[in-house]
Amino acid sequence: MIVRIVKMTFQKEKIEQFKQVFESSKDNIRNFPGVLYLELLQDNQDPCIFCTYSHWESANDLENYRHSELFKSTWAKTKPLFKSKAIAWSSNRLHQLT
Repeated sequence: MIVRIVKMTFQKEKIEQFKQVFESSKDNIRNFPGVLYLELLQDNQDPCIFCTYSHWESANDLENYRHSELFKSTWAKTKPLFKSKAIAWSSNRLHQLT
């Protein structure tokens, strides 16, 4: 399983617009083949910083999403709202404690 974290910093005046983009696309993203989990987080000290936290069945599933029309159209609406470049990490889960 792959865990993907994407940190995005938005222009303050674009935060509500980003939330609308996420709201309109979240179900399609969550239901994309290979997506096991999707979460949106907002920093508790800097409201301009958001992270998506997602679980993927495989790296191949993540790559299929990144090359999909869903990703391209969502990213085209999201990217112009950034204050700075997004940063992404893909990791293999080694342990999970609940």
